[in-house]
Amino acid sequence: MSATTAATEESAPHPIPEAADPAEKHRLSALGGLAALSLDAMASVAYGPEAIVLVLATAGAHGLGFTLPVTLAIAALLAVLTFSYRQVIAAFPDGGGSYAVAKAHLGHRTALVAAASLVVDYVLNVAVSVTAGVAALTSAFPALYDQRVWICLAVLGLVTAINLRGIAESARAFMIPTVVFVASVLGVVVVGLFRAHPVGQLAAGHASVVASNATSVGVLLLLRAFASGCSALTGVEAIANAVPSFRVPRVKRAQHTEIALGGLLGVMLIGLAVLIGRFHLQPVEGVTVLAQLTDASFGHGFLFYLVQFATMLLLALAANTSFGGLPVLLRLLARDHHLPHVFALRADHQVYRHGVLALAGASAVLLVASGGDVNSLVPLFAIGVFVGFTIAQVGMVRHWWLARCAGWRGKALMNGFGALLTAAATVVETLTKFTEGAWLVVTLLPLLVLLFTAVRRGYARIGAKLELGVVPAAPEPRHSLVVVPVGALSRLTREALSAAVSLGDEVVAVTVVPGEADAEERTAAEALRRDWELWRPGVPLVEIPSARRELARPLVRYVRDLGAQGDHRYDRVTVLVPEVEPEHWWTWPLHNQRGALISRAVRRGTDATVCRLRLRLHG
Repeated sequence: MSATTAATEESAPHPIPEAADPAEKHRLSALGGLAALSLDAMASVAYGPEAIVLVLATAGAHGLGFTLPVTLAIAALLAVLTFSYRQVIAAFPDGGGSYAVAKAHLGHRTALVAAASLVVDYVLNVAVSVTAGVAALTSAFPALYDQRVWICLAVLGLVTAINLRGIAESARAFMIPTVVFVASVLGVVVVGLFRAHPVGQLAAGHASVVASNATSVGVLLLLRAFASGCSALTGVEAIANAVPSFRVPRVKRAQHTEIALGGLLGVMLIGLAVLIGRFHLQPVEGVTVLAQLTDASFGHGFLFYLVQFATMLLLALAANTSFGGLPVLLRLLARDHHLPHVFALRADHQVYRHGVLALAGASAVLLVASGGDVNSLVPLFAIGVFVGFTIAQVGMVRHWWLARCAGWRGKALMNGFGALLTAAATVVETLTKFTEGAWLVVTLLPLLVLLFTAVRRGYARIGAKLELGVVPAAPEPRHSLVVVPVGALSRLTREALSAAVSLGDEVVAVTVVPGEADAEERTAAEALRRDWELWRPGVPLVEIPSARRELARPLVRYVRDLGAQGDHRYDRVTVLVPEVEPEHWWTWPLHNQRGALISRAVRRGTDATVCRLRLRLHG
């Protein structure tokens, strides 16, 4: 290597390592990812096992004996999904989950179906999580029941505010509740396994929902129990959707978080299922299955209330999973021109603020429409995410078929088996809950796909008009005129004319002169004309007559007539609107809104370019 080359290389700026990027502190560690993105999946152990036993209870005590086999089947599917999404993370590090997989391997429309299913599921997850948490609160404090909608909106506002501070902030805020909940459930399982008999009798005095005259268990019933219990798997995909939210190395951290989530969730589901069989638990009205298991293991003391409080808190905060996953998905959709590009903008603390606010707004509408009733939302839940599961699994089968890497056959077989299970769960869930509200999800998915398609067509039309992707002709000079509306001489007038002479070939100041009847304004107009002649700014002042006390309409009429005036023809007319920017937000009402009025009128009524010059006032 020559001395010149060495010196050049030494003097060249070295790129800053990605890990040294200041923005990295606003991203997630593996533990932070578990707290921010797994709350939905973790909290599902509060209602997943209950969904299984409620279905099996229709077959009597004999049906409840299948709780563990059904849970093991769900745990097997969980393992398949966990390892599948681990591969999705590696193959698609920009996030997007099933949308990214489908876009790469299954085509444009299938990708939009996957995106629509995820959007529906994320919004429903927020609504279900918040209402379930508030339902647990109102069960403990019945006096709050009539205020449940306002409480739901307050919880939603709290979660939204925390996420607007950044996903790392939300992870830190929710880490302690997550640890307490996981430790509590694992404690219930471990203590329960060492007890020969339950120590509590919480279900005593409550009506059992177990059928007394049923003895046979059919395949359809087991499929229904499997499909209902699969609600415990919602949220497994959130980590793969939000890979860009992790610190470097992003893929490794996201994969470790995915494996940790799958392992913890599997242990908790199987452990609770074992306890259900060990204690011969039967579902009863008014008491959750998790509450009965906690009572059987710990008794009705401090630990029982700790688990109930942790469950209530985590259910309410499980909405945070959607706030971590959906804004990233909306960013990808915006990047592909399926949503307004504003969703791809990232604010401070690495927050996709518009995605967060859109999710909060849609969830708030759903909460108000449902009256804060969790039972009206649950039938809609899980269908959307299982559509996404199935698409992701099928897409990964094609991924392995094309990659043909070492061991691809086994991986493809695993994903294919997972696709069959999730597709079966989707069909059974949709058919059994169609009349309970699932029809709404089935209708909403194609409507969202049509919306995405329409937005993309709109961007295509805009791109064609802007000739994007086409080398433009050489720039050429244009004869331009800048029109500056004025009402009095001031520093604002001077700044506006100074900017105008820099922008155009010719500049003209215009003022509207009222009719003869308005003596006061006529006097003001004459004073402006006299002062202008004394000032001599080198810019002519044109007076526009107005029979009525109007400002915008005479100016619009004047600009229209500038198309051709004698021998002067202007290629471009710019209206420069001077206005004062308030020094403080509370002084805004002190300033008139003429600038906005003129800008809006000129933009609507002419082809002129509107430029608003704001003069900042400093103390």
